[in-house]
Amino acid sequence: MRIGVIGAGIIGATSALALARAGHEVVIFDRKGVAAETSRGNAGAFAFADIIPLATPGILRKAPKWLLDPLGPLSLPPAYALRITPWLLRFWRASWRDRYAAAVAAQVALMQVSQAALADLLRDYHLQDLIRTEGQLQLYEGEAAFAAAMPGLRVRQQHGIAVDLLTAPAAIAAIQPGLVPRFTHAAFTPAWSNVTDPAIWTEAVLIEAQRLRAKLKIAAVTAIAPSDAGVTLATPTGPDRFDRIVLATGAFSTPLLRDMNLRLPLDTERGYNTTLPAGAFDLRTHVTFADHGFVVTRIGDGVRVGGAVELGGMDLPPNMARANALLAKAKRFMPDLVTSGGAQWMGFRPSMPDSLPVIGAHPDDPRIVLAFGHGHLGLTQSAGTARLVADLIAGLPSQIDLTPYRPTRFFGYRA
Repeated sequence: MRIGVIGAGIIGATSALALARAGHEVVIFDRKGVAAETSRGNAGAFAFADIIPLATPGILRKAPKWLLDPLGPLSLPPAYALRITPWLLRFWRASWRDRYAAAVAAQVALMQVSQAALADLLRDYHLQDLIRTEGQLQLYEGEAAFAAAMPGLRVRQQHGIAVDLLTAPAAIAAIQPGLVPRFTHAAFTPAWSNVTDPAIWTEAVLIEAQRLRAKLKIAAVTAIAPSDAGVTLATPTGPDRFDRIVLATGAFSTPLLRDMNLRLPLDTERGYNTTLPAGAFDLRTHVTFADHGFVVTRIGDGVRVGGAVELGGMDLPPNMARANALLAKAKRFMPDLVTSGGAQWMGFRPSMPDSLPVIGAHPDDPRIVLAFGHGHLGLTQSAGTARLVADLIAGLPSQIDLTPYRPTRFFGYRA
């Protein structure tokens, strides 16, 4: 079939590769280019251990304290508070124990298929040189913080994820020297992997798709028009007709969804970071400051400090004071960190209130497949999502139950 993939981020690029490998004629559209948005500046982690959704039981007891700090790990600019209220109500419902348990099960299923699909991707396309397996160190300040995190860590262990529990600063320093001793406890996930650079990884995946004769067009898709003859995409260079369409435009999907009579609760977790040059710190593993909402990770030869969540939508200007605050915290926690010469960035993580992506066919037209809303797990779940998308396009049985990810799972999904 002739298939149009809208979006050349990591979900679109990996889906294009899976479809091209299946023998389809694939054309990828992106308004800016490969990995030009969120897929360029993320932390580069294959976070298969992150099976706990953001909406956890009791989360709203903590949220008010976070939201009152404009530079804290979770912030909500007053100018966006009213617009995001319906999303927050769904987020609250997703944190109930019944929904939370179902979301964990759905994350586990998607993580398992994604991990297997990534292993196949590495083997088949020889991309191992772009991967680092250096583990992840998740840090806690004191016994109480560690005890509060223990239920989530136990869930990881119950699902077969190897996690080493550390209860002394000396044990932590053996894995990552240079941390202040206030971090007394930690969880170390030794099998955790990162890409050397998320932008380079996405570009490499798309190069493999192009070797299988997929084509990339730098053009915005302004409308999707189904007809008996196929599905036509409107672009500035003219209409283009396809047998099937994959919508993988992340946080930028909403206008096209509305044109297709869908109103899904897609919003953004705006993330900030600073990438420091080579020599900024002797970083030996992916470090997560759990209670502060940010990570420090290697990107190329440099160091990236970033994370946190700002529920600010697509239109508000970036608040780079958040990136500065994260860098200042990192300096306090890692005194030898050299903070000069960094490049700042802000990106839009596409976020659904239940922390699960949308993967499934349009309810009115199975020729249109939706694949977006992965939050901070787009890179992690990209290979698995691509496999599921390829099966949907081919009409094959899915490797996992797609019910939790269906686009119709939220009340009022009609525009």
